[in-house]
Amino acid sequence: MKLKALTIALVSSGMLFSGTAAAGEFSFGGYARYGATYQGSEDALYVGPAGELNGRSAGRLGNEYNGGEFQFNYHTEAASGAKWQVGVMLDHWTAYDWWSSGDVALKKAFAAGTGIFASQPDMTVWAGRRFHQRPQTNLMDYFWMSHDGQGGGFDNLDLGGAKLNIGVVGQVDCGSHPDPDVNGVGCHGNDSGVYALTSKLHGITMGSATLDLYANYGFASEAQPDNSTNAYQLAANLKMFGHSLVVRYSDNAKDSVFDLAEDREALFVHLEGGFSFSDTAGMDYGIGYQDMDKEATNYNVVVRPHISWNDTHSTWLEAGYSVVDVEGQSKDNEAWKLTLSQNMAVGPHTWSRPMLRFYATVGENDNAGDKQDVFTLGAMWEAWW
Repeated sequence: MKLKALTIALVSSGMLFSGTAAAGEFSFGGYARYGATYQGSEDALYVGPAGELNGRSAGRLGNEYNGGEFQFNYHTEAASGAKWQVGVMLDHWTAYDWWSSGDVALKKAFAAGTGIFASQPDMTVWAGRRFHQRPQTNLMDYFWMSHDGQGGGFDNLDLGGAKLNIGVVGQVDCGSHPDPDVNGVGCHGNDSGVYALTSKLHGITMGSATLDLYANYGFASEAQPDNSTNAYQLAANLKMFGHSLVVRYSDNAKDSVFDLAEDREALFVHLEGGFSFSDTAGMDYGIGYQDMDKEATNYNVVVRPHISWNDTHSTWLEAGYSVVDVEGQSKDNEAWKLTLSQNMAVGPHTWSRPMLRFYATVGENDNAGDKQDVFTLGAMWEAWW
């Protein structure tokens, strides 16, 4: 059996890598970005206000951590025609808030079957450890919902006019770290006893728009010392003509119902999309608002005009501004960023990968009057495959 490349699409709904591969063959897919960034001795390496809630709220370009996700799949087919997949993913990220803490983690180990039921040829039934329900913003690199874990469920149950995903997943026990704000030292454990019941009703057509609806519930097992707190999320994502509006409300949670954080409320509203000025020039944008009752509020905006000079070379300019209003703090935390990136890619589109970037960033972090300048020069590659 030989190694065969897939036609890959990067998706946020769970499997991450989708495409076609012949039965009995292996495929390899992934996402990665690695490079080096030079900073001055007095300057910060990354731009963002303290306590930011909306991911890389001043913009992700030239402001990203190194790391990657590398997945191997085995494909086979039953006599009935059902297609089966076994997938394993290893990941490595250089920052704690991506969970691997510089370690290599086992992020996926699952099996899935598609077309098991003749009446539902597109329905996939799965079990194991995998990415799960992780919709993401583009310019801020923010997973506004995330329930990666291990459990089981199904995707794409056709209800006629919409499709339904249901999952029950346990949060992976990522161990402990001396810093209480750090979550994870490799994530090699079993489930922690905290669980999420997740659902997504998607592909609802409304004229020229499509609508996805989410409803999630978080709880702990009776074996947990404190299992009295539950959490829930409700969200809607409306997409039309290349623009996307997200509204998400969380109770006792923020991004994940795994949080089980008593008396926490979070309201997130986000609008993003893009405009084409010509066949070679355009602009992407993202506008975010998130209010965590009694904690903080984050407002941010990011714009990225871009132009392709030919099928290989392009130039991007990303500008971002973010404010965090912290409860009880007399002065806001603010940050601004401007990144100029010269790119070389396999194609002329903004999503063409692999891509080589050579960039410069200037900006400032101002945390309640404590200011720190940012000036960095960097080189990075990024690809999904």
